[in-house]
Amino acid sequence: MKLLLRLVTAGLAACLLPSCLTDNRHVMEISVPEQRMALYRDGERIREYPISTSKFGLGDQPNSNRTPMGAMKVAKKIGDGAPPGAVFKDRMPTGEVVAVNSPGRDPIVTRILWLEGTEPQNANAFGRYIYIHGTPEERTIGTPASYGCVRMRSRDVIDLYNLVGRGARVYIVNLPLQGPPANRG
Repeated sequence: MKLLLRLVTAGLAACLLPSCLTDNRHVMEISVPEQRMALYRDGERIREYPISTSKFGLGDQPNSNRTPMGAMKVAKKIGDGAPPGAVFKDRMPTGEVVAVNSPGRDPIVTRILWLEGTEPQNANAFGRYIYIHGTPEERTIGTPASYGCVRMRSRDVIDLYNLVGRGARVYIVNLPLQGPPANRG
């Protein structure tokens, strides 16, 4: 009986951890023409960040290196506690740390928010490994320069990662920032 009670208690406690909860409070709006992201909590803008989307344009075709548009959600978060500039290969830390604007280096660094499309127009996003992630090429932030993902400065992606949870909604739009979709007329 004590073993059963421990297992049930451990199971309930695990479901109270932030990693088990769905984030229904945060919405990210990413404007491709402005190369900016706004973060909203309960409909109020709390942050704005410069970002970088694909230099190959918009779309969700496999192997296109384009940034998908539309409604998505954060499916997985990777990189808890990694230092700024920590390199990830196949979503695993390599142990290497790359300095900002290191010449000739363009790995995924610092944190990964792996996106899952929720519409037919972005249904391939998860399988294409579309992320919001850090980049050492911070000099390119604010211009289309990625290979499909949404890039951020390391300090910004750490801030974002610490604020949002799995399930947080993401909207990538080919419009100026307008506020979360629920607030649009």
